[in-house]
Amino acid sequence: MLTVPGSSASPRQHDGIPRYTVAELNQAIGALLERGFAPRFLLEATVGRPQQKKGHLWLTLVDGQASIQGVIWSSQLQKLSFVPQEGDGVVVVGKLNFWAARASLTVQVLDVRPSLTTVLRQFEQVRSRLEPEGLLDPERKRPLPRWPRRIALLTSVPSAALADMLRTARERWPATDLLVVPIPVQGNVEAQIVAAIESLGAQADHLGIEALVLARGGGSREDLAVFDGESLARCLAACRWPVICGIGHEDDVTIADLVADYRAATPTAALVALLPDRSQVIRALEQERGHLQRTLALRVASARQRLSARQEQLHLLHPAGLLNQRRQWLDQRRQLLQALSPRHLLARGFSLLRDGDGRLLRSVSQVRPGAGITAELADGRVNLQVQAIEPDGPGP
Repeated sequence: MLTVPGSSASPRQHDGIPRYTVAELNQAIGALLERGFAPRFLLEATVGRPQQKKGHLWLTLVDGQASIQGVIWSSQLQKLSFVPQEGDGVVVVGKLNFWAARASLTVQVLDVRPSLTTVLRQFEQVRSRLEPEGLLDPERKRPLPRWPRRIALLTSVPSAALADMLRTARERWPATDLLVVPIPVQGNVEAQIVAAIESLGAQADHLGIEALVLARGGGSREDLAVFDGESLARCLAACRWPVICGIGHEDDVTIADLVADYRAATPTAALVALLPDRSQVIRALEQERGHLQRTLALRVASARQRLSARQEQLHLLHPAGLLNQRRQWLDQRRQLLQALSPRHLLARGFSLLRDGDGRLLRSVSQVRPGAGITAELADGRVNLQVQAIEPDGPGP
């Protein structure tokens, strides 16, 4: 017996069997569904034959074994960030609509998200279009600035990802100026992200930006589908600055990651890759300072040694020193001359004998008896006459 608990409408009885009109039957079925089925549910399906009629989107939801009609009312369609197309896999948030007038059952779609299959298919489609153009080639990746003075952070504001990036920037390299550009990071917002990047490019001459970070915190792969867009990929490829992507988790790879000049596993990792580590730089500077101090000390010691040698040489070459050296040399020569002078011998009692012509007599054979000679003594001369000559006999 088909009855609806709490319903004021009671079916008529005929031989113990309930008896309805068509309207009564449909009304009873609708009340039963309304009371006995969940007010909201999730439905996994594939979209077939989507059609817009009077602003509403009608579609068939299938899973290979069964199908059911679905509808997105125009008021709800305007709020959706994702509009399904033919063949898209989706996860629907819906509720049942039953029209009693014609016993028609439809899923009213309250929200719809692409399934992982659809996201990955879009990823491969965009990748296949960009790859032949060389936009994904590693050779076109630009190096990141070593000491960036200013960078742009494009992310959701406020967000945990932004808080982590700001903290990391303060800890690693507070000298870099951060320009935070708020962007939406989920849903059908690709055009807004592209517009934000293009706006930065138009102000590039006075902004002084040296790198751009595109970041989003964790989420499902379906939530990251906006970063698989072809327009965003081409915008990043044409960006005048190096682009660093820190999107999702380490295992999440989007088209934006492939086009970017550097792909970081997380938003925090993007700042780690881009900014120097202050503690490492300080340690390196301290080591360099120590090396310079040691080098300078060695150079100063060497210069002092050279200066001391030059001072000693200058002292030796000074006119007063040279004059003193010459005086000492002359004194030595004078003493030597005095020691070798005949007068020194004369003072000891020796004498010099000269003939009448003043020639020095060295042998008795140079004189004759009766000849006059002169004896030179230490204090004068004595004229002598040779009386006799007595040669010495031969030696033993």
